[in-house]
Amino acid sequence: MKTSELLARFRIDRPARFRLAGRACDETCGFDMGKDEAKAALEDDLERLSHLQERLYAHDRWAVLVILQGMDASGKDSAIKHVMSGINPQGCEVTSFKAPSAEELDHDFMWRHAMRLPTRGRIGIFNRSYYEEVLVVRVHPELLDRQRLPDSLAKAGVWRRRYSDICGFERHLVNNGTRVLKFFLHLSREEQSQRFLERLDDPEKHWKFNPGDIAERKLWNKYMAAYQDMIRHTSTPEAPWYVVPADDKWFCRMIIAAALVRTLEQLRPHYPPVDKSMLREMRKARKALLAE
Repeated sequence: MKTSELLARFRIDRPARFRLAGRACDETCGFDMGKDEAKAALEDDLERLSHLQERLYAHDRWAVLVILQGMDASGKDSAIKHVMSGINPQGCEVTSFKAPSAEELDHDFMWRHAMRLPTRGRIGIFNRSYYEEVLVVRVHPELLDRQRLPDSLAKAGVWRRRYSDICGFERHLVNNGTRVLKFFLHLSREEQSQRFLERLDDPEKHWKFNPGDIAERKLWNKYMAAYQDMIRHTSTPEAPWYVVPADDKWFCRMIIAAALVRTLEQLRPHYPPVDKSMLREMRKARKALLAE
């Protein structure tokens, strides 16, 4: 299967018809391979990604924003670790958004995210993002109360307004040179249970465990409904969602890497040309160095 066909399989181009329940969490499109084989397959894209990212940085015209959303233990952290392993740290920044601070709550819900957008020539990764405002805040409406919105704005229609605000924000980014890549890591409830058990059974993974994660599992159906609604309303031609099967970590990473490589290739970043006067200076410098 060609890369374009593979990505089209997981890109949501017709969001109005999207049903999360109709998407398999364990799909691998026939890529039945072990960890070593999958890692080798991923390496090809990582090498290409490294070259493209260097050109993006040198070209200094485009920026790329990568958004990773998913339930706890869906593999967001490991995707960042493996997919971005070959990227020059100077050209990439990862931001993990936690619960908003008192200062952040005094601003609109997009403010803290706008402050961390990537500059031209760089790749920015949001590990969770402003989409939490239509996910966890929707599942836990008491969090909306903490934002102290005027009563008329905190009632019916708040989620549709936020969908509209997000789509407008992303359209603005794209129109000003920032490409937006959005991935929902679609993890099954059964696989999440296994990964939580690994954290409990492996002393080296104890630090990853949060008792609150178990409480959130009880709200699984509410989260799935919120994710489905979010994708239906915010997957747009300029910033579509990719719903990536996440039960197989390596396949998930392959899809993310392939989408990022394809996006950078479409931008066609290149090294800036050197004018004639600079070429003369370079020849002089080379001659001087050889004469030492």
